[in-house]
Amino acid sequence: QVQLVESGGGLVQPGGSLKLSCAASGSSFSLYVMGWYRQAPGKQRELVATVTNGGWSNYADSVKGRFAISRDNAKSTVYLQMNSLKPEDTAVYYCNAQLLSYNYWGQGTQVTVSS
Repeated sequence: QVQLVESGGGLVQPGGSLKLSCAASGSSFSLYVMGWYRQAPGKQRELVATVTNGGWSNYADSVKGRFAISRDNAKSTVYLQMNSLKPEDTAVYYCNAQLLSYNYWGQGTQVTVSS
């Protein structure tokens, strides 16, 4: 069992930056593929970025060049650095951990980009 707790969301102006964190409890964090997903009002949840246990990352086209995912296995934490934020980045951001058939979600953190 893995529990995920996100933090770092908030209100930011267009063009600004935020860094989200997701702290995981439980064992074998380093084995999990970690990811960030987001869900805007009235829309389906979508992939933002993932990072494998080997450090390989993958991004949605909409965030490439602006967002960066990273992980610290010693701290059992995954991060999402978000730069050049746009109003369309407004959503609830969810942390995800996947390993084989195991799939865990955090409770989400709100990110609002508005002037």
